Amino acid sequence: MKTTNLGYPRIGSKRELKRALEQYWSGKTDLESLLATAKNIRKENWLLQKEQGIDLIPSNDFSLYDQVLDLSTTLGCIPERYTALANNPSFSGHDLYFAMARGIQQDGADITAMEMTKWFDTNYHYIVPEFTKNQVFNVSPDKIINEYKEALDLGIKTKPVLIGPVSFLLLGKEKENGFHRIDLLERLLPAYEEILQQLVNIDAEYVQFDEPYLALNLTEKEQRAIHQTYSYFATKFPSLKLTVANYFDCFGENIDTALALPVHTLHLDLVRCPLQLDDIIESKQLNSYTHLSLGVVDGRNIWKNDYEKSLKLVQKAIDHVGAERVLIAPSCSLLHSPCDLDLESNEENLSGEIKQWLAFAKQKLEEVATIKQLANKENLSGSLEKLKKNSEALANKKTATLIHNQKVKQRVSALTAKDDQRESTFPTRQKLQKEALDLPLFPTTTIGSFPQTKEVRSWRANFKKGHLSVEEYNVLLEKETKETIEFQERTGIDVLVHGEFERNDMVEYFGEQLNGFAFTSFGWVQSYGSRCVKPPIIYGDVSREAPMTVKWSAFAQSLTKKPVKGMLTGPVTILQWSFVRNDQPRSETCTQIALAIRDEVVDLEKAGLQVIQIDEPAIREGLPLRKEDWDTYLNWAIKAFRISASGVKDETQIHTHMCYSEFNDIISNIADMDADVITIECSRSQMELLDVFATFKYPNEIGPGVYDIHSPRVPERAEMVALMEKAAKQIPVEQLWINPDCGLKTRHWPETREALIEMVAAARECRQNSAVLA
Repeated sequence: MKTTNLGYPRIGSKRELKRALEQYWSGKTDLESLLATAKNIRKENWLLQKEQGIDLIPSNDFSLYDQVLDLSTTLGCIPERYTALANNPSFSGHDLYFAMARGIQQDGADITAMEMTKWFDTNYHYIVPEFTKNQVFNVSPDKIINEYKEALDLGIKTKPVLIGPVSFLLLGKEKENGFHRIDLLERLLPAYEEILQQLVNIDAEYVQFDEPYLALNLTEKEQRAIHQTYSYFATKFPSLKLTVANYFDCFGENIDTALALPVHTLHLDLVRCPLQLDDIIESKQLNSYTHLSLGVVDGRNIWKNDYEKSLKLVQKAIDHVGAERVLIAPSCSLLHSPCDLDLESNEENLSGEIKQWLAFAKQKLEEVATIKQLANKENLSGSLEKLKKNSEALANKKTATLIHNQKVKQRVSALTAKDDQRESTFPTRQKLQKEALDLPLFPTTTIGSFPQTKEVRSWRANFKKGHLSVEEYNVLLEKETKETIEFQERTGIDVLVHGEFERNDMVEYFGEQLNGFAFTSFGWVQSYGSRCVKPPIIYGDVSREAPMTVKWSAFAQSLTKKPVKGMLTGPVTILQWSFVRNDQPRSETCTQIALAIRDEVVDLEKAGLQVIQIDEPAIREGLPLRKEDWDTYLNWAIKAFRISASGVKDETQIHTHMCYSEFNDIISNIADMDADVITIECSRSQMELLDVFATFKYPNEIGPGVYDIHSPRVPERAEMVALMEKAAKQIPVEQLWINPDCGLKTRHWPETREALIEMVAAARECRQNSAVLA
């Protein structure tokens, strides 16, 4: 029996990669320094996994930005708009790589970034590959080969990790009509063959192919493509030990395809879908030589493993295929877990009682090794002691009074159908809101946050450390808020925001003021590129004791006669972007959060806020991977949003915001949210996302983002006008707003000022041309 790992966090235990990237992008350090930091992180990761007892340690799981973008560049999938950069000898390969991820606006080049979207049902964002009908694949496998050799120099023979060919194609997007990207498989397989041959040449023994699309509802053609792929590899490389890894859900109807694959190992996510092991055993179709990698340690959440439960699954597999064909593993890559629980020494953030229930990436490796020892009856004295402590911690968790609040449970059970309904339908509300707000055609707004400068972050840090008093801190925040309101008024934005300078993160800020949440000091996970988030831990029943946002929203509203939006994070997003308790249904926890947000919405209205935004960027992200499970999730998720939004008068305008989501399959559910205004990401996709809103005849108002805030480039006015002209061909002009794609927290003030001035000018031009646009 062996242990294996699918991937490890690449940000560094204290976000070393984030700082190195941002210093490089700002020109403060050179490429050599960035690459040295990256190499050191890889070294630490490999040595740690070796020390923790992992037999098959991954390589090529590291990335400077995104693993899908890495593969796109490895395979030569460079969009045509970057050809001039790619052919420019003074432009390095790394500069091209980052230009594809972030866009570029320098030295005469002005190129938009590639599209970015969510990685399945996680909060990780990947860069979407772009394919053309005559796509050519030109292999440059240096990254894969060099990192394998790097580990070999440390005495570690790794298992290179690649996204499987079928999943890579399905993750991408056709950039012209007349073909389906899966049709490119015949051209793609020789490119993969070239990579595998180079790995064979340097004596690689194991290779892991991630095929997470095996958890989705595949067509027969796509299933055949999976079988074709691994039959091709098995024929070309009979001695390579190939793993096909599926995660985030069951194989479902793809199980026969998976079991027939001529591969050394199949990886199963037994956290998300433990019953699939029974399906495999009962089917009796598993190849006699195929090993089973059992993902029994949760790679997506931070709760301690239940050793007894895991050992039952391991024993079941041993009884069926024998111990020599069983591997113990996390359920998926540990990319989605914080690095190291041992760093958490702040009792004020994370009490010892809660900490005893947790495991981060480093601790999950230890759990994998311990489960192997217990199953193999190795190191019995040490492993049995770990089993005993594990059982005691889990028993303590079941009975902890810290977790349960009967008043919260009673409030949830007392909800009625009326509690998730606005008083009137949208047409009535729309008329009343137009009278109350008196906004022009193509009203402008932003999504909420403004740049969090180094100074703002230092104020918050010094306040938390006690170096600033409450009074001193508030004076600084008032000054920044006032300047931001004045800037928006000068610029001519119609619906203002206060800037959110008091907030650290759109989920953490609320969690800090809600009961049932705990926090870490170093529990960072990667969201995209250098962007890291520190999800709160929901350990118990959730409730709100006092207003959370009213003070700063009301202060901002007192500074202007224009409407200011109250800014809130919605219940589904707070749920999705937290580490959620695993002792009750997620729907129950989400409803508890919805009631807390509802209380805040009502208090904002009482404080004079006429516009309130309840952000729900994670609605689509939370959608189960298998379509047969969608309705159950959507019913409780949409209801939770409506509960949070339905306690106010008709005149109060409720906004919501969603970013980087595909809405085609759930547009009717988005409409059921019944938000008065929805703002969405549209600039990277060149307004493609609006197609479904137009076809569906979306009834409420909509703000398609006209510039990409995840890129440092400043769009020209004409560019934004052109996007709105596209939008006006699909959506009635009376329903359209103009706004950025997302919040401006991560941007710098100079580019923000310039972009928003151009955005308002674009809105004025659209108003002048409204008759033509209509």
